[in-house]
Amino acid sequence: MTTPQPQPQRRIGSGFGATSTAEEVLAGIDLTGRLAVVTGGYSGIGLATTRALARAGARVVVPARRPEAAREAVAGIAGAAVEVEVEVEELDLADLDSVRAFAERFLASGRGIDIMINSAGIMACPETRVGPDGWEAQFAVNHLGHHALVNRLWPALSRAGGSGGAAGARVIAVSSTGHQGSDIRWDDPHFERGYDKWQAYGQAKTANVLFAVHLDALGRESGVRAFSVHPGVIATELGRHLTDGEMVAMGFMKEDGTWADFFRTPEQGAATQVWAATSPRLAGTGGAYCQDCDIAEYAEPGAEGYTEGVREYAVDPAGAARLWALSAELTGVDAFAR
Repeated sequence: MTTPQPQPQRRIGSGFGATSTAEEVLAGIDLTGRLAVVTGGYSGIGLATTRALARAGARVVVPARRPEAAREAVAGIAGAAVEVEVEVEELDLADLDSVRAFAERFLASGRGIDIMINSAGIMACPETRVGPDGWEAQFAVNHLGHHALVNRLWPALSRAGGSGGAAGARVIAVSSTGHQGSDIRWDDPHFERGYDKWQAYGQAKTANVLFAVHLDALGRESGVRAFSVHPGVIATELGRHLTDGEMVAMGFMKEDGTWADFFRTPEQGAATQVWAATSPRLAGTGGAYCQDCDIAEYAEPGAEGYTEGVREYAVDPAGAARLWALSAELTGVDAFAR
């Protein structure tokens, strides 16, 4: 059977852009009666995503490694002029037993999932090993934990996807332009032969894109579509492992300690993932990498460093299928295994 090709990487002219906010892309969209799961939905762009979806009428479930901190963070959303529904559940993406327990609790509720946004992640951390097999933490948390979570929640996603609703269900993998730092290191994905924090981050972000490509190929017949997104550069807790000196050297921070002019607000950073999760313009499509509230173009071939667009290796269907097989082997979870 031939693997379906992903959505072509061509802009569609969404009418939104880099400075649009999550609230703006949701204007006129009523999410009443729909359920969203947002990992990392209690800080940074994840919290902005939770707030926007909830205020548009969705019931939002926030799986959190620190549930008490999450409850405190989302409590402020209730101060909106409209009634919102947000619930917090415990989940540690670095612990597959925790992933399984969360999924079992959710599935027992009998609910479907209309929108799933994999927003939680870590970036450029010191070498860290997690789990009984000593997985590299960025690959484990940013990708493998989400792979296991989505596959375990597949009955709820496919229930919403096949319910007959016009939008079906959508899964959004939050990636980054950082994916341009590394393809998948097929011979050493866990950096057992020397660790580089930025290459590890790049591999994890490439994995997020490839995950969406293959999930979309597998799930489209069930009414479940998937996209990956680059949210832009935002000052959040994601950068907690970087020193001021590193951020100045990278151009993220000015010498006076203020952020570079290209930084976005959390509300602007949340816009692309909210747009990809809800836009009627994306109905019937999937598998694409998005940025600035639109489908991204391919990055210029041979360009060095980090550029606009997506590298072709990150949306390669063969690479996506290969990563899916590796992830299923590592996690022991594959909802589509025959």
